Amino acid sequence: MMDILKHLYKYFFLLLLLNILLLGTGYFLVSAEIINSSFSDIAILSLAFSVIVLIALIIFFRGQTRDPAVETMHSIVSVSLKFLLELGLALIWFLVAKKTSLASVIIFFVLYLSLTLFLTGVILKTLKTRFL
Repeated sequence: MMDILKHLYKYFFLLLLLNILLLGTGYFLVSAEIINSSFSDIAILSLAFSVIVLIALIIFFRGQTRDPAVETMHSIVSVSLKFLLELGLALIWFLVAKKTSLASVIIFFVLYLSLTLFLTGVILKTLKTRFL
């Protein structure tokens, strides 16, 4: 159990570093007027995607201490829940908040891609030595 918490804390720290990098890059792009968007949009999306990835990581690592059938179910649930939460975020972002400018769409999908690749890398690295 402690080993799983150690991995969760390690990946939480890496997620925090990735967010600092993404926010720093976003701040640079907004202040240099390379993109026509506000920094608050980047910060809100980064926070929302990070919370979603953190929820998926918690569910995934919670299943790592169980038997193989429950471990498989936790893995499937974490990825599925991440997909559904990000789909809901996309609906809210584009339809409710009406953030449909080109810069806003690009920011959304860059953050989506970077944090999805982070989660995929964590899951694949963890499952490299384990079988589902």
